[in-house]
Amino acid sequence: MIKTLAEKEKAGFEWIDVIAPDETDLKAITRDYGLHEASVQDWLQADHLPKYERFQAYAFMILRIFDDHNNREADTVQEVTNKIAVFKGADFIITLHKVPYSAFEDLLEGKLQRRECTQVDHLLNEIVKGVLLSFEKPAAELAQKIDAYENKVFLKNHHKPILKGVYYIKRKADVIRRILLLSYDIVDNIDSPDQSDAYTRDTRDLYTRQQSLFDALSENTNHLLNIYFNIAAQKTNETIRVLTIFSVFFMPLTFIVGIYGMNFKVMPELQWAFGYPAVMILMLVVTILIYLWFKKKNWL
Repeated sequence: MIKTLAEKEKAGFEWIDVIAPDETDLKAITRDYGLHEASVQDWLQADHLPKYERFQAYAFMILRIFDDHNNREADTVQEVTNKIAVFKGADFIITLHKVPYSAFEDLLEGKLQRRECTQVDHLLNEIVKGVLLSFEKPAAELAQKIDAYENKVFLKNHHKPILKGVYYIKRKADVIRRILLLSYDIVDNIDSPDQSDAYTRDTRDLYTRQQSLFDALSENTNHLLNIYFNIAAQKTNETIRVLTIFSVFFMPLTFIVGIYGMNFKVMPELQWAFGYPAVMILMLVVTILIYLWFKKKNWL
């Protein structure tokens, strides 16, 4: 579906929005606006990462916007984000995407109708800013989830779902962090020295804030995973320590029982009337000596 969101006569530029284009739509746009086939091929790649490319008559960008409908265990670029391709010429902008975006409608009803967007560069800046703002909500949700898992790790029992949940938070944060990192060229070209203004600087500041936020989220999840593994290892060591203490106590007692449990006819103390109480006293003395030794070594 091809929609004209802004006309050159009214807005000073043309904005063509294409939703889920088929082959016929792509051929028509390529022909009418003189687009390079390589740009169209990049758009057709579902997992293409953000990029900025300059052609003779236009600039081509691929943006990734956060998908609000992704599931809890989404952890790849395609699952976490959707792709938007942008072609920016001197007096036109073409946006291609597979699903409708309310941000475009808000931009149309807001700045365009109030004629606050009178230049192609300004419209492009607003589109990029909308894409960056789509990561605000997931950043807050991921930070909240990390706090919840930290509470579980430090204050509650450790079990498998905690590790699984932290893993998917880490994966999602790393995916968005990678997308933001690759979006730097787009922001840098929008806020280039020859066309920098208050709007583009605001977009760069937003990008810097988002990048710092997701860097912190990624580091926090790494720290949380390390803490989880350290606590799990400490708990395992404590269990092994207790089992080792028990084995040290019972090892000499088992040895004594094994000696006197052998089935030989001729054995010392076998017919001795005080043999049983003597062996029991010996086992008690051995246990007490081991206990005192452990206490002296501060192992108990």
